[in-house]
Order: sequence, then C-alpha cells, then structure tokens
Amino acid sequence: MANINIRINDETKINAENVFKSLGITPSAAITLFYNQVIRTNSIPFELKAEIPNEVTMKAINEVDDMKKKPNNYKTYHDIDELMKDLLK
Repeated sequence: MANINIRINDETKINAENVFKSLGITPSAAITLFYNQVIRTNSIPFELKAEIPNEVTMKAINEVDDMKKKPNNYKTYHDIDELMKDLLK
C-alpha cells in the first residue's frame, strides 16, 4: 500500500471533504476513484480548459497579430521620449 502526501489550501480541503462526506466516501476513497479513472481513461477524467480571453483582450491580441503581419502600417518609436510626446498629444 502506498502513501501520498500533498499540500492543499485549507478551504479547498474542507469544502472537498464536506462533499465526500455527503457522498459517504473518505478522502482516500475519493483519491483512489480519481486515480482509477485516470487509469481507465488514460487522461485526466474531466475537461481542462484554458481561460478564454474577453473581447477587449482578443481585440488587443488581434491588433498585435496585425502589427506583426503589417509592420509598415504602424508607427514605431526609437526612444521613450518620442513615444511620450505622441501619448501626451
């Protein structure tokens, strides 16, 4: 029999253990279930998603992509003073 030692946020531990208790299982049983599902599915047994950027962030990403594709369409600066002059106009 193997032992696993993990560090986890106190609040997360308490909240998860409350769910386990309501299901009638121990934390050890819950972790064993998780490991068995990993083995069965050969994957993490739930969907993992990256955070989707909001509309403003997507607009900025698209603008940078456009700047890379068409650098001549955008003004470049050679020093911070030149940039600041334009920003303060």
